[in-house]
Amino acid sequence: MPELSVIVHGPNVQDHLTELLDSLAAHPLPDAEVIVAAVGDWARETAERHTPDGQVVPLPDGTGDAAARAAGAARASGRWLHFVHAKDGLPAGALRTVAERVAELPGEVDVLLLDHVRSTWHTSGMPSRDGSLLARAGRADVTLDDCAPLLRLTPLLGTRVLRADFWRAHEQRLTTDDEPYAALAALLLADRVACLPHVAYEDRRLRPASLPPVTPEQCYGLVERYESLLDLTRDRRAAHAALYDVMVRDCLRTFARGGMPEEVAREFFGRASLAALRRRPEGYRRPAGLEGVRRSLLEEGAYGRYRAFQVVNRTRRTARSAVRTRKRQAGAKLRDHQYRRALGRPVNPHLAVFSAYWNRGVACNPAAIAAKLAELAPQIHPVWVVTEENAALLPPGTDHVVPGSRRYWEVLATAKYLVNNVNFPNAVVKRPDAIHLQTHHGTPLKRMGIDQMAYPAAAQGLDFQALLARIDKWDYSVSANSHTTRMWERAYPSRYVSLDHGYPRNDVYYTAGAADIRQVRDRLGIAPGRRAVLYAPTHRDYEAGWTPRLDLAALADRLGDDTVLLVRGHYFYGGAASPLTNLRRTGRIIDVSSYDPVEELCLAADALVTDYSSIMFDYANLDRPIVIHADDWETYRTTRGVYFDLMAEAPGPIARTQQELTEILATEAWRDEGATKSRAVFRRRFCEYDDGRAAERVVRRVFLGQDERDLPPVLPIEERTPAPTPQEATA
Repeated sequence: MPELSVIVHGPNVQDHLTELLDSLAAHPLPDAEVIVAAVGDWARETAERHTPDGQVVPLPDGTGDAAARAAGAARASGRWLHFVHAKDGLPAGALRTVAERVAELPGEVDVLLLDHVRSTWHTSGMPSRDGSLLARAGRADVTLDDCAPLLRLTPLLGTRVLRADFWRAHEQRLTTDDEPYAALAALLLADRVACLPHVAYEDRRLRPASLPPVTPEQCYGLVERYESLLDLTRDRRAAHAALYDVMVRDCLRTFARGGMPEEVAREFFGRASLAALRRRPEGYRRPAGLEGVRRSLLEEGAYGRYRAFQVVNRTRRTARSAVRTRKRQAGAKLRDHQYRRALGRPVNPHLAVFSAYWNRGVACNPAAIAAKLAELAPQIHPVWVVTEENAALLPPGTDHVVPGSRRYWEVLATAKYLVNNVNFPNAVVKRPDAIHLQTHHGTPLKRMGIDQMAYPAAAQGLDFQALLARIDKWDYSVSANSHTTRMWERAYPSRYVSLDHGYPRNDVYYTAGAADIRQVRDRLGIAPGRRAVLYAPTHRDYEAGWTPRLDLAALADRLGDDTVLLVRGHYFYGGAASPLTNLRRTGRIIDVSSYDPVEELCLAADALVTDYSSIMFDYANLDRPIVIHADDWETYRTTRGVYFDLMAEAPGPIARTQQELTEILATEAWRDEGATKSRAVFRRRFCEYDDGRAAERVVRRVFLGQDERDLPPVLPIEERTPAPTPQEATA
């Protein structure tokens, strides 16, 4: 008997079924079966082509979702059932994550709840609001009465994995074409539920214009749904109150959304009003503010007054929006005036402004320079530019300004030194006696600056004239090697001085000791003796979001318990839902996408796996193994453009497939003689100026005005001693 039966059901709407079945076939699980309840000939033909090992249940056109689910469930032999609509998706690794979670659940749990992402016809991978509710519930199984807020979860049957015995016991009630009803009823009927706060389902919303119009009966059915569900909450006070709140909110939202003919809207409002009065919990108190007014009018059945309230509200919102717009315009004029006045003040020789990665916080080369500045020139006061949301993450005592604030423009106008690893805004004026230091944040493999003009995917949205104007403000440009110096001169042509001093952020690779490495590994939970492999892919200009190009769970399985995968997504995707759905309870896969600084992750790792990320150039300073996973090199090279052929000058073994990568890491190929020779050539070329004293050279040259001849010379590479390996540090 398999642990899990995945029941794919429905017609092949807009060919989404093909994509879903291909993803299931690409990541098969021995302890899971796939059953396709295919509605219509197209779905049947697709299923027969794309699920050679699965069972196909052909169903006639027009078969409803409920009947299709029931037909698939009748063929299932798994202990758990996961219903997946044919239009929806399963993120990479989701099946394995779900299978592992249900395998550990005790027998009294009836329903496992999952997180999900939402996609539409024009967006993909948007996070749901369910994650915080699931995380708050924790991993312990609970009764719904003890955790009634779970009723506020998005009512998707695909985010409920049902115990097969539970399904059979309640099949008659759960077999309905009203999916939200079935999703909520499953919760209300379950003895105990458990949560999995990882994204394991993709809810794909089809374009409304491509669907049949909503009928009046479907509108009224919303009220009937909740009335029927509330019947299941008799004598369950907490569940009744939570579900009542969900009902009223959903009815008001549906009414406010509009689109109903006037007579249908009036009838819907009347039915919702009766339900709100009839089902109101004893002692229920309406929320304060406008929401309370809405609910009061609903309970009174005051349709005309509610419509008038909507008109007044819309008018108020329009007026407020106009006021906000005028305030923004006035504020911009005021800030511009304040900035212009500040530019008339003398430059402060003891003030330095720092920023990194579009104001994310204290990081990268600017952070290393600021730290050395505090040591060598404490008379210079640093102020960091940080976004409001990231300000809370700053080290205690960090002086900072928020972009757009009055002090922000004042310090930009009067600071002697402006340090950034990207660029300051176009509006920043270059004063003759101010110094702009561009530190950059990587060694270029991909085309940069004006070299992107020939690559539309990379150049999308770039204003090259504005870029050149920003470049002309640079006084100094930091470089880690001769290759980088030459490429910056080509990509960013201007009169700045190149500082061939090394990247300050890489100093730590020569100054860190065994204790530092042990501390990082302890923080990450990596036990002594375990191999840690850092997987850090870059972003692709031709992809809207990030989906790992590896089946990380399968890779972790193949490498065994002695290997930990540290997985770091590119910072460009920091605001999106994490696709790392296959994190393992064993601790063999750790999502370190939010861990800063990245240099500590490099120190903790025995080896690096990357594709085309500039992290390879920094990591090479440690003289530890690097493996390149280049499954789409030709596409990347063609769409982004590159400065050299990585396939001919790689820092270690190259894998073009996951199978090849697994073979390299599972044998000695990742650190054999060939890998060592390739890395030595790569280090000599790209770690040319990095020796542990780059920050000192930059501070002495830029902030203390010392002559280049008086700076600490760059140590030859054969005389450098990198930080100890994790094996040495934990011996």
